[in-house]
Amino acid sequence: MLAGAGAAGNAWQLGLIAGLADAGVDVTVADLIIGTSAGSTVAAQITSGTRPAELYAAILAEVPPPRAGAGSGSGSGSDRARTGQLSGPAYMDWSNEIIGAADGAADMRRRIAAAALEKDASDGSGTNRWRDIVAARLPSRHWPKQPVLIPALDARTGEPVVFDRHSGIDLVDAVAASTSALTPYRIGERRYLNGGYRRSSNADLAAGYGRVLVLEPFGGRSRTPLEWGLDLATQVDELRAGGSRVETVFPDAGAGDVFNANALDPSTRLPAARGGYDQGQALAERLSTFWK
Repeated sequence: MLAGAGAAGNAWQLGLIAGLADAGVDVTVADLIIGTSAGSTVAAQITSGTRPAELYAAILAEVPPPRAGAGSGSGSGSDRARTGQLSGPAYMDWSNEIIGAADGAADMRRRIAAAALEKDASDGSGTNRWRDIVAARLPSRHWPKQPVLIPALDARTGEPVVFDRHSGIDLVDAVAASTSALTPYRIGERRYLNGGYRRSSNADLAAGYGRVLVLEPFGGRSRTPLEWGLDLATQVDELRAGGSRVETVFPDAGAGDVFNANALDPSTRLPAARGGYDQGQALAERLSTFWK
């Protein structure tokens, strides 16, 4: 289970998966992979046939952009365009206000969807730009035979949806929809938003599986009231009540202080990836028993 957390989360997860693989624990062969938001990109990348070591090496070879000023950065200009020019902190303020006004999870989703549609003045060109950006990040644009689930939110109804290779949606479109935080992503006549609005980590989609490994860059934190049951701890309890063994992995200090409102900043990718790789190496012995 691969959760979201922007550029930092994508890099940390790829680094950790590479570190585990190099130490003999290959989690890419899981019977099911669930990817939400940035985690959906990871899911598409690790099931593409590209080895984790290559994906990690590609991050190390990236030219780091200048670090955004404190409290100001949300990533590249293209990423800011996808969030209606809201920076990471401003997006948090916008969504926190909606969460605070909602009377439950379903109401929050409806409010988020309605607010996003109201802000969307795009003629569709934004969708095309975002699709191109997402496609460039994927080694393959085809769904793998391996089962992969990618959650999103229907922006017209506020209802959660889960894409897979049987949904009739291209892999690039599924990932682009799940990673679209504010501006609705268009697929035909439909509009979709970030998969994290369904549930914070979407680990519950692994119900019925014997072993569930959760990689959660934000450490299981939730901005919604605990009584809504959207938090990771509630999902883990549900999985364990159903008979699943569950291991959760959160970033350690090695990745740096990057899992916050500025996680979209691409300058976080290098330290996050390196921290993830070292953490994967350190966790391999413990996780090998669980995984095998």
